[in-house]
Amino acid sequence: MIQKTSNAFIAASWVALGAGTIGFIVGLARAEMLLNEKGYYFTVLMFGLFAVVSLQKSVRDRLENLPVTDIYYGICWFGTLLSIVLLIVGLWNATILPSEKGFYAFAFLLALFGAISVQKNTRDNMNFGQGE
Repeated sequence: MIQKTSNAFIAASWVALGAGTIGFIVGLARAEMLLNEKGYYFTVLMFGLFAVVSLQKSVRDRLENLPVTDIYYGICWFGTLLSIVLLIVGLWNATILPSEKGFYAFAFLLALFGAISVQKNTRDNMNFGQGE
């Protein structure tokens, strides 16, 4: 039985994506760090968001027996893990307060979770609309 994703979960997913992404970006805008540091963290966020959406799609395609090459599947996992490692390395070496490091880490993870959930909901509702 295929069930349409609830509006509450769809809304919660968008809120998680928005809160994580906007919170991270507002934190960067207000931070007292050099522009190149802000650019690094912004790029890591965008890379991470793209990587998790691509990973979610490739995992879902494989579950639905749609063709996904092993190399692309591996690159998706690599990109996701690399974005997380890059954030960890950047925060580990940053000269900011530990509370700021925690803020960026949790905003990043919330944004990634939200992106995965939004992609899942989009895919679920696309399939639901096709009568599957």
